[in-house]
Amino acid sequence: MSALQRFIAASGMTNLADGIAVVAWGWIASLLTRDALLVSLVPVALRVPWVLLALPAGLVTDRVDRRRLIVAMDAVRALAFLGAALALWAAQPLDPAPAKGVSAPGLYWSLLVAAFAVGAAEVFRDNAAQTMLPALVPKDRLERANGQLWSAELLTNALIGPALGAFLIGLWLPLAFGLNALAYGLAMLMVAGLAGQFRAVRTDRRGWKAELAEGIGFLRGVPLLKTLAWTTGFWNLFGQMIGIGVVLHAQENLGLSALAYGLTLAGGAVGGIAGSLAGERIARALGPVRTMQWMLAASGPCFLAMALAPGAWTLGLCFAAMEFSSFVWNVVSVSTRQRLIPDALLGRVNSIYRLLAWGMMPLGLVLSGLVVSLGEAFMARSPALVLPFWAAGIGSCVVTVLVWGGIRRGFAGISR
Repeated sequence: MSALQRFIAASGMTNLADGIAVVAWGWIASLLTRDALLVSLVPVALRVPWVLLALPAGLVTDRVDRRRLIVAMDAVRALAFLGAALALWAAQPLDPAPAKGVSAPGLYWSLLVAAFAVGAAEVFRDNAAQTMLPALVPKDRLERANGQLWSAELLTNALIGPALGAFLIGLWLPLAFGLNALAYGLAMLMVAGLAGQFRAVRTDRRGWKAELAEGIGFLRGVPLLKTLAWTTGFWNLFGQMIGIGVVLHAQENLGLSALAYGLTLAGGAVGGIAGSLAGERIARALGPVRTMQWMLAASGPCFLAMALAPGAWTLGLCFAAMEFSSFVWNVVSVSTRQRLIPDALLGRVNSIYRLLAWGMMPLGLVLSGLVVSLGEAFMARSPALVLPFWAAGIGSCVVTVLVWGGIRRGFAGISR
């Protein structure tokens, strides 16, 4: 097995755990409370570390062996999921979820702490992994390598993971988090065995403020990177806005079981895998500018269609279309970043970029819960649960119009 194949296998293993958790975090939170805002706080705890720790993660990534950093962060996530599994086991059986407040405050707070720990480790792990890939393949093969990596990640994260997570929840609630702990342990062993140089070559040592300023200066000096960062940030915000709404919408409006909900999310994986595999060909056929413009334009109609989907199959098709466009965008976006950013700056610039791009996720999750809660003051709960879809769709269309020309000008700037 080559180094790239081993790296992809390890990423597939961690993404299997992430896919299981996609269903488990929200579903288990919804068993403790029916308050949309309180349900949203669990995934918020998972995403808020991107706001708090993205910049420190970049500094650390450029200073240490990236392979060892990945192994350490996978160990943290394994322990956090093991703790969550034990807390769930100790709290069995669960009382019925109240409309307001939570049925098991101790368990709810344990989930928040575990989610924050997993999210914090994810910030460091993902930043190190994304900066590590260019050390494994030549730059002219980055689109193909990224496509292969995301195909494996999507297969496990969005196709197998959610369905398996729903199945495990149906068997026994703590089982989903327990299996996650095992998956991260296996991924640690795979990455630890990689041979190579995974520490950035640096010619000087300066204080963290000067190093951070260097990364910020590079990002500010490349208008394309700024445009892509903010665009991805708003796209992620809208994507997270539907995250909590879709759980409650699936349960209450569509009457889906945990397994049916997991299979619906798996529809997104099919589209995402197709997008990651086709991304290189589409980019070569249309060029990076038109590829990114049209993939972004497709997102708004996808969000709007979700609000109108009458059942699991149609909702799954909407997810498939959305993830297809998202992953074609990502193939071009990430490969462009990896080419433009020098290796010695890759960790810092990526972390600043992802602070803008991923830091919007917690805001989207909070907005999801707030939109539903505020909507219930003016309408029945059933239509209120789909309000986040309408808000995300309209917002995505507005962003597309605003950045359409900026994408074209950004690519023109780097080709001079």
